Amino acid sequence: MRRTAELHFIVVAVMAVGCASPASGPDAPLEDAVAEEAPVDPTTIRPFEIAVPDAVLEDLRARLARTRLPDQLEGADWDYGTELDYLTEFITYWRDEFDWREQERRLNEFDQFKTVIDDLDIHFIHQRSPEPDAVPLIITHGWPGSIAEFTKIIGPLTDPVAHGGDAEDAFHVVAPSMPGYGFSDKPRSPGFGPEQIAEVNAALMARLGYERYGIQGGDWGSIVSSRHAFNHPEQAIGLHLNMLVGGPPPGGDPTDGVPPEELERSQARRSFYTTAESGYSQIQGTKPQTLGYALNDSPAGQAAWIVEKFRAWCDCNGDPESIFTRDEMLTNITIYWVTQTATSSARLYYESSRAPTSGPMGRIEVPTGAAIFPYELFITPRKWAEASYNITHWTEMPRGGHFAAMEQPELFVEDLRSFFRPLRSGES
Repeated sequence: MRRTAELHFIVVAVMAVGCASPASGPDAPLEDAVAEEAPVDPTTIRPFEIAVPDAVLEDLRARLARTRLPDQLEGADWDYGTELDYLTEFITYWRDEFDWREQERRLNEFDQFKTVIDDLDIHFIHQRSPEPDAVPLIITHGWPGSIAEFTKIIGPLTDPVAHGGDAEDAFHVVAPSMPGYGFSDKPRSPGFGPEQIAEVNAALMARLGYERYGIQGGDWGSIVSSRHAFNHPEQAIGLHLNMLVGGPPPGGDPTDGVPPEELERSQARRSFYTTAESGYSQIQGTKPQTLGYALNDSPAGQAAWIVEKFRAWCDCNGDPESIFTRDEMLTNITIYWVTQTATSSARLYYESSRAPTSGPMGRIEVPTGAAIFPYELFITPRKWAEASYNITHWTEMPRGGHFAAMEQPELFVEDLRSFFRPLRSGES
């Protein structure tokens, strides 16, 4: 059964490469012309480094300086959307103080690559562990996230000893930018939805030589990862989700056997989403192109569209900067801006209910772990989850919300380690 029905579905990725094109014209060296025409093996895995051109950053600052802000009702605060005073200060910081080059340097500390799958150039981090028995793990983000969500967890996952853990808990981490997000190519024709992304992920792991591996996801990544595990159970050691979305099993009383407190929590989170937080999803799911003209042209608009979600979806009591630094939020937002992926990322909402699939998704028999963060948008009662997943691990987290890897990296990492420990035996 499809699990896309009521997801807000968020994401991640990076920026345009700043490498110059080969010389052309009558004075171009012959070897350059030959190199341009030489066939390129699309299966090649090429090293990649983020290098946003100076002109792109200068244009960003100029646009921010020319921002035309709207009015705001007296005493409105955040009730009508992103608050005016907060955004004014936020975009001023973006223009005058935010150091993209420093954030770029930090992102480039991770090993990044590109390869062509389904005629799309796919960007991904592939950080191998120094531990010989590390388990491969693919982690997928969502909207409005990117690979920048994972910068706090990649080190502890790949090199646990250096972060106070045990060598036996090591992973080789693969973190792709979903098609249409960050530095990956944008799909060029309709019909590229969650299952198509899942197949890209499966093909990527095969190309990297991983026959058996763990799968992890949150937000859209939870939908993509679930389909990945369902379609390729022979490759999946285990599936770990930090946003597990599911309804009651068909037939009978949906409340039967479900603790009242779990039902109340599930209904409260669902009500929060549907009454206050689903507007963006309706727009992106019906008219992503129309929205894209505004977001692709206005960095202030792009910032307002995303920072509101950082505030509303994290466990921060209305103060996102108590959980995230401005630089962390702006790194993610800048990725969307410099890659011009506001429109292509939003289209995933449209495609989720329209893209072709190989068929309905039944119960997932792959061992599944769920990390239940109390401020997540959707919280499924365990009994409902067990009807759709082979739940072998269930953790009720003491704090945290939608951006789990950014908000609570220590809790996130420890839960991954705990879930995969009994599944590692015999895997390579």
